[in-house]
Amino acid sequence: MDPTFWNGFWGSVGHLWWLIFPIMGVAGGAARRWQLMSRERHQRKLETLRLKSELRTAELQAKALAGPSRPGAAKRAAAPASVSHDDMLERLFKEHDEITARWLDYELDVAKLIAFPAMSDGRQPLTAAFLRAKKTADNLRPASADAKVSEQRVSEYLDAVGNYAVAFEVAEHDARRIRDSTFTEDERKRLDRAQHLLKVALDESATQAERQVAYKRVRDELEGLILLSDEAVQVLETKVAGELPRGTAFS
Repeated sequence: MDPTFWNGFWGSVGHLWWLIFPIMGVAGGAARRWQLMSRERHQRKLETLRLKSELRTAELQAKALAGPSRPGAAKRAAAPASVSHDDMLERLFKEHDEITARWLDYELDVAKLIAFPAMSDGRQPLTAAFLRAKKTADNLRPASADAKVSEQRVSEYLDAVGNYAVAFEVAEHDARRIRDSTFTEDERKRLDRAQHLLKVALDESATQAERQVAYKRVRDELEGLILLSDEAVQVLETKVAGELPRGTAFS
């Protein structure tokens, strides 16, 4: 091509050097708007969590005051002031235990952890919020329904269980929404392989050698991706060992 063309082209570009400043300004403004939008979304999530927690706490309190379905319950429900600590705490214990059981369905089930890894990842903000709410509820839980605790302590425990319930629901919803989207393509392939291998490890129609090799490969594929608790490993090994002959050892 004619050298004079390039000379003219670069000369024209050279005269437009000043455009870099407004372009940088636009790019910087877009970045600031994105950061602002991200903060606003985070604040909305926190506000939603707070409102849901208040509603859940009110619901728990109403259920506790309603009393059990047995003779005399209607009379007690009509007079909330007569509801004992025992009745209130028994209902809160039940709710607390139900939430924990739902969490353990993820924590101890490796297949679910592979499908919804955010539920075991404390680096995820909503999962971290749930784990903090769990710790608070666990710490405030009285030793027993007939334990001598103050009205203030019961009220604090009521709020904590309400926060615990809402935090779990929000974390679970988010984990099911994002699934494995936070992982790279290669990491997602490893998770897919682990899920497939897990089925082989638990498949009674597979040979003994196939099941044991599949179990070991599951652990290898998950290494560095998902941190399995000791309890989850124990549950998995028990399931696999149940399909293996006695005396088979994991190494």
